[in-house]
Amino acid sequence: MEYDEGFLIQRIHDMKLQATAALVKQQMTFHCAQCNTVLADSVGVCGEIGVNSADYIMCLRVTNDVAISERIELGHKEEMANCIFSSLNCQVCCSTVGKIIHSASSHLANIRCLFLLHKANINCYILNNSSMVKASTLKFDLKPLRDSINEVRQEFEAQLDQMSQLKSRLADSSVTSKLDK
Repeated sequence: MEYDEGFLIQRIHDMKLQATAALVKQQMTFHCAQCNTVLADSVGVCGEIGVNSADYIMCLRVTNDVAISERIELGHKEEMANCIFSSLNCQVCCSTVGKIIHSASSHLANIRCLFLLHKANINCYILNNSSMVKASTLKFDLKPLRDSINEVRQEFEAQLDQMSQLKSRLADSSVTSKLDK
């Protein structure tokens, strides 16, 4: 969907988008595909995962319009075997929009307690170009945290080197000015 002064002017249906680093950095909101209620935003996205042939967006947080079902379920198929989870529902239209895993075997331990929004039930509103796309057309492959930490470390080390050089120049100039007196 595209908005012009608050009015919907276009919806992009089957556009395939790859989440390059630029797309991942784009700000977007995630909406219920049934009623367009805002469920989350891209700030809380940790990546995506495929579980039982379904793709999910992993989120650290969701809006108050996402309800965790009180019904606890036990997974019986493939990766979800022996997992305990609850469904995530849109509070406005009551449709199921994902799940949250409470207990899982070691191979799913890293996604316990994350909100898993089912991409098939989610639309994404991309803020900078005012378009709505199906979440299933996007990839949220974020680079590993270690790579990001290494980049930040390199930037800090470069700044520290710059500051050390400036400090040494200042010390040299103050010594020179004292000798001139």
